[in-house]
Amino acid sequence: MDGSLNPNKHLKEQFVSNLTGSSMLEIAVMSTVVPLLFVLRHSICSSYQTVTPTKKNDHDNAVLGSKELGNYMATLTVDFLFIVLPMLLIFTVLADWVYIFAIPMMVLVFSVVAAKRFDASNYSGGSLSLRTNVSSYRVLVMIITFVCILAVDFKIFPRRYAKTETYGTSLMDLGVGSFILANALVSRQARSVSSVNWKAAVQSTSPLLLLGFARLLTTRSVDYQVHAGEYGVHWNFFFTLAAVSILTSIINIPPQYSGIFGVAILIGFQYWLSHGLNVYLLSDERGTDILSKNKEGIFSILGYWGLYLVGVQLGYYLFFGNRPATALRTIKWARVRVSFISLVFWLVTVLLDSVIWLMLLWYWLKIFRL
Repeated sequence: MDGSLNPNKHLKEQFVSNLTGSSMLEIAVMSTVVPLLFVLRHSICSSYQTVTPTKKNDHDNAVLGSKELGNYMATLTVDFLFIVLPMLLIFTVLADWVYIFAIPMMVLVFSVVAAKRFDASNYSGGSLSLRTNVSSYRVLVMIITFVCILAVDFKIFPRRYAKTETYGTSLMDLGVGSFILANALVSRQARSVSSVNWKAAVQSTSPLLLLGFARLLTTRSVDYQVHAGEYGVHWNFFFTLAAVSILTSIINIPPQYSGIFGVAILIGFQYWLSHGLNVYLLSDERGTDILSKNKEGIFSILGYWGLYLVGVQLGYYLFFGNRPATALRTIKWARVRVSFISLVFWLVTVLLDSVIWLMLLWYWLKIFRL
């Protein structure tokens, strides 16, 4: 016994350790099913109209208020049945059926959308605004994050979806990057809002710092299991978000050039990893200093910051950029740009993954010949 207040702490740490992740194809299918659920919900059940109280009398306002509450509860129920519940099932008990589930889902969604467009006179839902689509993406990322964080400690959540130990691809690995990207798309920098000084930056990130220290204190006080190989002994994702926000606020980079700067950071960080840093980060040796105890979390700031800067330029280009033609900011043109960029990113991802596998194959063939 190590004197821990939690007798199962070591077993729980092993439960989320030494994981290798899932296949890239499965992650791509799951990341496609989730937005399909949102499209299906909007296509089948149009949003309920919110009733605004008037200045007639208290009785009328009370009636209108009850209708507004009823519409809100009905919308909440529909969202849960069409989005949250299927998502929860796909991530848990139906995880082995995700490929079978995705095909009829795509056929159903395309059929419903095509029928709505063919019979446009009977379709009262209309197209969602650009702001609503971006907000919906951010909400879906939050829901996925909540579900995965709560489910990862249970056996019903497949181990291949939990964070990988060293190398690999998993749903939760995709989640942390998506969370960074979701914040970057609508950030102050993407909206070309003037930067602030370091004092204002620290003040704006104080909630994240408070949450980071609160999580540190609560996990220590209840002796909750914390996998040190993820962020370190004391570090957590709230500290990473705060650090990225402070760096982006202090170092003022124009949004139209932030993507180039972000890619340069990612390439430099990957070069550093490939030339010795990964050996240091993956080793179990830790010193007594703060940097050594939290090496995983502190050094990961560079990668998350580079990704954040890429997201800033994407948000600026897709939604907030100043362009001479106002038509470029319409929903249809935004869809075209998002689809094109998504296709390019997927092709680049597949290409880089193939290159890495070819490099590994060449490396093992070279060893075998020796």
